[in-house]
Amino acid sequence: MRHGKKFNHLGRTADHRRAMLANMAISLIMHKRITTTLAKAKALKKYVEPLITRSKDDSTNSRRVVFSYLQNKEALKELFGVVAQKVGDRPGGYTRVIKLGARPGDGADIAFIELVDFDENMAKAPKAEKKTRRSRKSAAPKAEAPAEEAPAEEAPKAEEAPKAEEAPKAEEAPAAEAPAEEAKAE
Repeated sequence: MRHGKKFNHLGRTADHRRAMLANMAISLIMHKRITTTLAKAKALKKYVEPLITRSKDDSTNSRRVVFSYLQNKEALKELFGVVAQKVGDRPGGYTRVIKLGARPGDGADIAFIELVDFDENMAKAPKAEKKTRRSRKSAAPKAEAPAEEAPAEEAPKAEEAPKAEEAPKAEEAPAAEAPAEEAKAE
């Protein structure tokens, strides 16, 4: 039974799984994006994000801990150099998994996993959306407020003359209505 086992074993023994995730983490760090199955990408995300967090602190102990996972000097240099510099101010969420569909041969779900800060195309797109995106509630009152102010300024000038003309009409109308109301009351 698998009670309390919260990670995906990926159908492998512990040593095989550890070696596979280490190799995939090295490839991700070196190439910044890799394509794999969705299950492996999700498992790799849990494996590599703590290593990237550890790389923010460039100390001998951090390097030794990360090297015990990766066993690759070039990947270690890349992680503690270029990658750590880019993600230095990010509080977490260093990787992104994007689904690509099913693999033609066996129907497995394919995805690519990438380091978030290294994809210029995705980094530029959300900034543009934030500028153009507005909620309906906040846009409606702002649009109505200037529309009401402009006629209110013009209204006193235009209404002064008609009020003088409308006043007698207003007085006549109640007088005409009054006899009609008295007739109805009888």
